[in-house]
Amino acid sequence: MVTGLEILLLVLVLAAVLGASTIVQTVRPFIVNAVVGLIVLFLAQAVFGLSVAVTPIALVIVALGGFPGALLVILLSLFGVAFVP
Repeated sequence: MVTGLEILLLVLVLAAVLGASTIVQTVRPFIVNAVVGLIVLFLAQAVFGLSVAVTPIALVIVALGGFPGALLVILLSLFGVAFVP
């Protein structure tokens, strides 16, 4: 016999799963941007020997901007404007 409490718990779990799915779909582009940007920064340091200071501000720029954000951080570091170690 199914009780009202079990139905309520089922509805609450279903709402939580749908809400989590929506949040993950919303955050996914930022995660992809952050990973791509960090790979670009790593390759700039490992392959090309560029020294870029990875600070929290640089990580935010890379996470929000992705590849263009990483290029911006690298260029600012090359010209000595910001993110210079």
